[in-house]
Amino acid sequence: MSDRTSTSVAYAICAMSDIPSRKARGFSLVRVEADGSERPWPIIVVRWGKQVFGYVNKCPHHGANLDWERNQFLDPNGMRLMCGKHGALFELGTGQCVNGPCKGQGLERVALTVLDDDICVTGVTLAEDDAPAAPEAAGDPDA
Repeated sequence: MSDRTSTSVAYAICAMSDIPSRKARGFSLVRVEADGSERPWPIIVVRWGKQVFGYVNKCPHHGANLDWERNQFLDPNGMRLMCGKHGALFELGTGQCVNGPCKGQGLERVALTVLDDDICVTGVTLAEDDAPAAPEAAGDPDA
Protein backbone atom coordinates (compact mmCIF):
# COMPACT_ATOMS: atom_id res chain seq x y z
CA MET A 1 0.00 0.00 0.00
CA SER A 2 1.46 3.37 -0.95
CA ASP A 3 1.60 6.42 1.31
CA ARG A 4 -0.85 8.15 -1.04
CA THR A 5 -3.72 5.88 0.00
CA SER A 6 -2.73 5.21 3.63
CA THR A 7 -4.78 6.91 6.35
CA SER A 8 -2.23 6.09 9.06
CA VAL A 9 -0.10 9.09 8.07
CA ALA A 10 -0.03 12.24 10.21
CA TYR A 11 0.03 15.40 8.08
CA ALA A 12 1.57 18.41 9.85
CA ILE A 13 -0.47 21.49 8.97
CA CYS A 14 1.06 24.07 11.34
CA ALA A 15 3.07 24.51 14.51
CA MET A 16 1.20 24.67 17.81
CA SER A 17 2.57 28.20 18.25
CA ASP A 18 0.93 29.30 14.95
CA ILE A 19 -2.48 29.33 16.65
CA PRO A 20 -2.67 31.30 19.90
CA SER A 21 -4.56 29.67 22.76
CA ARG A 22 -8.32 30.39 22.66
CA LYS A 23 -8.19 31.09 18.92
CA ALA A 24 -9.17 29.25 15.74
CA ARG A 25 -7.65 29.12 12.28
CA GLY A 26 -8.87 27.77 8.97
CA PHE A 27 -6.93 25.70 6.46
CA SER A 28 -7.72 24.81 2.85
CA LEU A 29 -6.58 21.24 2.33
CA VAL A 30 -7.20 18.72 -0.44
CA ARG A 31 -8.51 15.31 0.54
CA VAL A 32 -7.94 12.17 -1.55
CA GLU A 33 -11.07 10.02 -1.73
CA ALA A 34 -11.13 6.20 -1.84
CA ASP A 35 -11.50 6.31 -5.66
CA GLY A 36 -8.38 8.48 -5.95
CA SER A 37 -10.25 11.67 -6.76
CA GLU A 38 -9.25 14.85 -4.96
CA ARG A 39 -11.60 17.42 -3.46
CA PRO A 40 -11.21 20.60 -1.43
CA TRP A 41 -11.39 20.02 2.31
CA PRO A 42 -11.60 23.25 4.33
CA ILE A 43 -11.06 22.66 8.05
CA ILE A 44 -11.02 24.64 11.29
CA VAL A 45 -8.46 24.07 14.03
CA VAL A 46 -9.28 25.42 17.50
CA ARG A 47 -6.57 25.65 20.14
CA TRP A 48 -7.47 25.82 23.81
CA GLY A 49 -4.30 25.69 25.88
CA LYS A 50 -2.62 22.40 25.01
CA GLN A 51 -5.79 20.94 23.47
CA VAL A 52 -6.68 21.14 19.78
CA PHE A 53 -10.03 20.44 18.14
CA GLY A 54 -10.67 20.05 14.43
CA TYR A 55 -13.84 20.37 12.36
CA VAL A 56 -14.78 20.58 8.71
CA ASN A 57 -15.52 24.24 7.94
CA LYS A 58 -19.15 23.62 6.99
CA CYS A 59 -22.27 24.53 8.95
CA PRO A 60 -24.79 21.66 9.09
CA HIS A 61 -27.66 24.13 8.49
CA HIS A 62 -26.97 25.08 4.86
CA GLY A 63 -23.39 23.99 4.26
CA ALA A 64 -21.91 27.49 4.41
CA ASN A 65 -18.41 28.08 5.77
CA LEU A 66 -18.52 29.23 9.37
CA ASP A 67 -16.13 32.17 9.06
CA TRP A 68 -17.70 35.43 7.98
CA GLU A 69 -14.27 37.00 7.58
CA ARG A 70 -10.95 35.23 7.16
CA ASN A 71 -10.23 33.18 10.30
CA GLN A 72 -13.17 34.70 12.23
CA PHE A 73 -14.73 31.59 13.72
CA LEU A 74 -15.47 32.43 17.35
CA ASP A 75 -18.43 34.24 18.89
CA PRO A 76 -17.81 37.72 20.40
CA ASN A 77 -17.03 36.12 23.80
CA GLY A 78 -14.50 33.72 22.23
CA MET A 79 -16.20 30.75 23.89
CA ARG A 80 -17.96 29.02 20.96
CA LEU A 81 -17.61 28.56 17.23
CA MET A 82 -20.17 30.69 15.41
CA CYS A 83 -21.59 30.42 11.90
CA GLY A 84 -21.25 33.82 10.27
CA LYS A 85 -24.28 33.24 8.04
CA HIS A 86 -27.04 32.45 10.56
CA GLY A 87 -25.35 32.85 13.95
CA ALA A 88 -25.51 29.19 15.01
CA LEU A 89 -23.29 28.51 18.04
CA PHE A 90 -21.21 25.34 18.46
CA GLU A 91 -19.40 23.96 21.51
CA LEU A 92 -15.63 24.11 20.99
CA GLY A 93 -14.87 20.64 22.35
CA THR A 94 -17.72 18.69 20.73
CA GLY A 95 -18.85 20.68 17.69
CA GLN A 96 -22.48 20.31 18.83
CA CYS A 97 -24.82 23.17 17.90
CA VAL A 98 -26.30 24.61 21.10
CA ASN A 99 -28.18 27.56 19.61
CA GLY A 100 -29.40 28.48 16.15
CA PRO A 101 -31.20 26.88 13.20
CA CYS A 102 -29.21 23.62 13.42
CA LYS A 103 -29.55 23.11 17.20
CA GLY A 104 -28.87 19.49 18.10
CA GLN A 105 -26.76 18.84 14.99
CA GLY A 106 -22.98 18.91 14.97
CA LEU A 107 -19.95 19.84 12.95
CA GLU A 108 -18.03 17.02 11.28
CA ARG A 109 -14.99 16.25 13.41
CA VAL A 110 -11.46 16.18 12.02
CA ALA A 111 -8.97 13.89 13.79
CA LEU A 112 -5.98 15.87 15.04
CA THR A 113 -2.90 14.99 17.05
CA VAL A 114 0.08 17.01 18.26
CA LEU A 115 3.49 15.57 17.36
CA ASP A 116 6.70 17.44 18.24
CA ASP A 117 4.68 20.67 18.69
CA ASP A 118 3.12 20.33 15.22
CA ILE A 119 -0.65 20.07 14.81
CA CYS A 120 -1.29 17.12 12.51
CA VAL A 121 -4.36 15.80 10.68
CA THR A 122 -4.82 12.02 10.90
CA GLY A 123 -7.31 9.45 9.68
CA VAL A 124 -7.54 10.77 6.10
CA THR A 125 -5.38 10.90 3.00
CA LEU A 126 -4.38 14.36 1.87
CA ALA A 127 -2.95 15.41 -1.46
CA GLU A 128 0.52 16.69 -0.76
CA ASP A 129 2.75 19.22 -2.40
CA ASP A 130 5.99 20.84 -1.32
CA ALA A 131 4.31 23.99 0.03
CA PRO A 132 2.88 24.25 3.55
CA ALA A 133 -0.91 24.18 4.01
CA ALA A 134 -2.48 27.46 2.92
CA PRO A 135 -4.47 29.38 5.51
CA GLU A 136 -8.22 29.50 4.81
CA ALA A 137 -8.92 32.35 2.40
CA ALA A 138 -12.65 32.84 2.98
CA GLY A 139 -13.66 36.41 2.31
CA ASP A 140 -10.27 37.35 0.87
CA PRO A 141 -10.22 37.14 -2.96
CA ASP A 142 -6.51 38.03 -3.04
CA ALA A 143 -5.40 35.16 -0.79
